Amino acid sequence: MKRLILLTCLLVSLTILGQNIQVDSQTFTPQQLIEDILIDSDCIENVIVTNVVGGNFNNTDQSYGYFDATGTTFPFQSGVVLSTGRLSNVPGPNATLSDDNAPDWNGDTDLENSLNESNTINATILEFDFTSIASQVSFRYLFASEEYQEGNSNTCHYSDLFGFLIRPIGEQQYSNIALVPNTQTPVKVTTVHSGIPNSCDAINEFYFESWNGNNVPINFNGQTKVLTATADVIPNQTYHVKLVIADDHNYRYDSAVFFEAGSFQLSTNLGPNRLLSTQNALCGNETLELDASQINSNSFKWFKDGVELITETNATYTVTEAGTYNVEITLDNTCVSYGDIVIEYANNPIVFDSVLIECDQDQDGITLYNLYDAEGDITNNDNSIFLVNFYLSENDALQNTNAIINPTNFENSIPFQTVYARVQNFYGCFEIAELELQISNNILNIPTLEACDGDDIDGFATFDLNQIIDNIQNQIPVGANVTFYETENDAFQETNTLGAIYQNITPDNQTIFVKVTNNNQCFSITSAELNVLYTPVLLDDEQFIYCLNSFPETITLLGGVLNDSPSNYYYEWLLNGTTTSVNTSFNEINEPGIYTVIVTDPNGCSSSRTLTVNPSNIATIENIIIQEGTSNNTIAIEVTGEGVYEYALDIFGVIFQENNVFYNVPPGIHTVYVRDLNGCGFIEQTVSVLGFPKFFTPNGDNVHERWHIYGISEDFNQGIDVKIFNRYGKLITQLNHLSPGWDGTLNGQTLPSSDYWFIATLINGKTFTGHFTLKR
Repeated sequence: MKRLILLTCLLVSLTILGQNIQVDSQTFTPQQLIEDILIDSDCIENVIVTNVVGGNFNNTDQSYGYFDATGTTFPFQSGVVLSTGRLSNVPGPNATLSDDNAPDWNGDTDLENSLNESNTINATILEFDFTSIASQVSFRYLFASEEYQEGNSNTCHYSDLFGFLIRPIGEQQYSNIALVPNTQTPVKVTTVHSGIPNSCDAINEFYFESWNGNNVPINFNGQTKVLTATADVIPNQTYHVKLVIADDHNYRYDSAVFFEAGSFQLSTNLGPNRLLSTQNALCGNETLELDASQINSNSFKWFKDGVELITETNATYTVTEAGTYNVEITLDNTCVSYGDIVIEYANNPIVFDSVLIECDQDQDGITLYNLYDAEGDITNNDNSIFLVNFYLSENDALQNTNAIINPTNFENSIPFQTVYARVQNFYGCFEIAELELQISNNILNIPTLEACDGDDIDGFATFDLNQIIDNIQNQIPVGANVTFYETENDAFQETNTLGAIYQNITPDNQTIFVKVTNNNQCFSITSAELNVLYTPVLLDDEQFIYCLNSFPETITLLGGVLNDSPSNYYYEWLLNGTTTSVNTSFNEINEPGIYTVIVTDPNGCSSSRTLTVNPSNIATIENIIIQEGTSNNTIAIEVTGEGVYEYALDIFGVIFQENNVFYNVPPGIHTVYVRDLNGCGFIEQTVSVLGFPKFFTPNGDNVHERWHIYGISEDFNQGIDVKIFNRYGKLITQLNHLSPGWDGTLNGQTLPSSDYWFIATLINGKTFTGHFTLKR
């Protein structure tokens, strides 16, 4: 029966010329799928299918069955496929989304428990029992899924689940053998992929085959490489196997697992794959002995990359180069056991014997080294390799034992001692490099670095240590690194490095240390002297007043040196930022402005101060505004000038005030005064304030004998005309600025006591009117 079925399959495959796989969910029973297609071996016995679960698609399709990939690029020619959707959706091209569901299609608790997951649905299951005459069985498979989505972060988070669960009959605990090789990691979308940019890194990428475009023979977005599931068994004991795949949490985005026909076979363990991706590849010229020995073995065939190694017929084979190695072991009962292993090689690191030069504090040939300073020379700055440690002997370095305890502060025991560096790459491959420790005796000639004392004359100054670098450039290697330290110990330890701009911590003089390294080698440690130079001490900035009305008289500005003779220094005077020709300790000036004096010691240190000369001047009276002829006469003085002014009026005792307006001024002739507060002088001016007496008493007592207007004189109001009338409007008399006033008579006759009226007309046409009383 088995041969008839296989012949039928062969005839069917010969008619398939397309590029996509073909599937069949109807022809083969589950027993045939397992016994005749997956196993197809007399060396695995008592095969009995015990349970089958799949989706119900109205009896027209299944979620499991047979596939034929003859003539396609699919890695298996035929076999068994389990899916979380319709089998009819499995063939390519990958042009549609396989996204099936079916009623009452539940998940599987054994799968969930084995993978520590939950909430599976749409589980497709094939369970069977078997016995084996060998101690190990294996089969080949690959996993494909729509949940592989190139460039989509969902690939990092979501995956359907599958497992190949096995247990001895009579036991309840399953073991899952669908694992990433050499790990306990279940194979699924999230554990085998090449990475999603900006979402997740590649994981187990060696076992990922491809992101699938449209022109592939299956209808899934991505797939793994061909993997091998292996189980250790006890010969002739019955085991139960559960092949199961299920959707996780929801039915969306189907997955499938493909089993290669005839691949369930006896197996021999040749050890874990030695891969670059898992960092256990072989190194350099390293060899590996593969051992296929087992009980009841008869003969051995070895293959490399599918080509038989004709002369290799022993149970062991020594690997010397990369490749995929297979072995076929014929047992006494003519059954064949198969084993395979993938070997990759990593290059040993390329290292360079080097010299590390350090400075010697007491020149006795013994000093301290930071051995890692030589790392760049030993590795040639190759970031793909790294120093493991340093050792006193080559044998210790080879054995990776007795590493130097403190390689960053190592004291040599003899001059020109050699230590050994072990250098590894990420694959664990290593090489040993020799490092010779030498002493530098270079002493540099460093001139004393001088700086001027600061604003506070206290012996502290700011030094630009870059000037030291400039001074020693011709004494050190090109490109050397120069650093500065306050103590020699700091220089040796390379701690507490000083900045290029440094202020001394010891007044007046201080010693610092200059360390020069070249390619991480100590070229020299030499002391350097810092000297703080005296700087002239000057008076504080000052302000002065220059009276413009005193021009061309001068005032004297002084350099302002304190605690020393002015003749000990050089002087430079600037006016408003422009250098002048004055170079003396004083400056005679008659021009306002900002004067800066720079006082320089013969040692070159300078101080400066600013003398601001502000202009001032006597006032110019532009106008005097008089409100007169009222009960509250006022005088307002308007002036111009560069000064600050105050004002006074003679009637108030010549007391100056800030206000330029005077109130309640009595009529008459007055003097106003304006003076400059900056001392540039004062100006005065006589003014007239008109006033009209309310009465007069021409009774011979020489008091108020005549009525006359106040504030008129020969100098003021020459054009005034005053007419006096009696109560009936009769003109009595007429006065001007020269008149002595009215004596109360008319044509020599005294007039009676009464009220009289006046009209006073000024030359500018302004008039005043009013009345007064004549009292006898």
